[in-house]
Amino acid sequence: MPQPLLFKSGFVSFIGRPNVGKSTMMNALLGEKVAIISNKPQTTRTKITGVLTCEESQIIFVDTPGIHRPKSKLGEFMVRAAQSGMGDADVVLYLVEPDEKVGPGDADILAKLQQRGGVIFLVINKLDTVAKPKMLTVIDAYQSRCTDGFAFAEIIPVSAITGENLATLQNNIIKHLPQGPRYFPDDVLTDQPERVLAAEFIREKLLQMLEDEIPHGIAVEITTFKPRENKNMLDIEATIICERDSHKGIVIGKAGAVLKEVGKRARLDMERFFGQPINLQLWVKVRKDWRDSDVHLRSFGYKS
Repeated sequence: MPQPLLFKSGFVSFIGRPNVGKSTMMNALLGEKVAIISNKPQTTRTKITGVLTCEESQIIFVDTPGIHRPKSKLGEFMVRAAQSGMGDADVVLYLVEPDEKVGPGDADILAKLQQRGGVIFLVINKLDTVAKPKMLTVIDAYQSRCTDGFAFAEIIPVSAITGENLATLQNNIIKHLPQGPRYFPDDVLTDQPERVLAAEFIREKLLQMLEDEIPHGIAVEITTFKPRENKNMLDIEATIICERDSHKGIVIGKAGAVLKEVGKRARLDMERFFGQPINLQLWVKVRKDWRDSDVHLRSFGYKS
């Protein structure tokens, strides 16, 4: 496809507290799931790139972990990943929930964004959960926290779930992008390696099926990822890593029921994404306190 003379492109980062809907919004804008989602905070652990290519523009979205107070070396890595997402972005999408008061976490993020400057959108997510007139109060709460000389480039209430105002958000992003090249071919949706995507699909199902703290102490390591010879099938083997022996039994479940269901759900997602049948095999191992081990963090790709 020939590139228009005024083709626009750039990097757009999602920034916000855990569980405000950053990954859900990126998936909705892309029209495809490249970032896993759950109702548990800190689902996203590292920066994830999604690419949206249109006739006259290319937006490279960067989803980041929620900014929180870290309690482990993994948590410290996640916060660094989130803060680095503010760095070279052409546009920062600061996602918040429709709360009428700015909490301490958001106040801290907003202060950092004002120091950074540049093109920053205030994106108020979960529009579908509140009466629209309330949005004026939410907007006032955030604008009143802005120091002299700083103003949001755009303020847009949206719903990542229903899609309301997402087209407006996309159009305003493009308006603020600089003229630039196609960074990725038209058919590229993400720069995530296939092994990483496969591991994340499995971790998402664990997050959705397990309760309390257990999912946050889990990592997934892909040990085999290869096409089967002379057959349209991918053979994928993965090891689920737990921090405690007691967690291993919970992940496996009675008569292996939990592990089987995780495998079934993850396999269906993988087959839809990779476009071919998947033979998925799962195992469970214990590596005590891996979240505070530099060696284990590095082996799972969580060490910069």
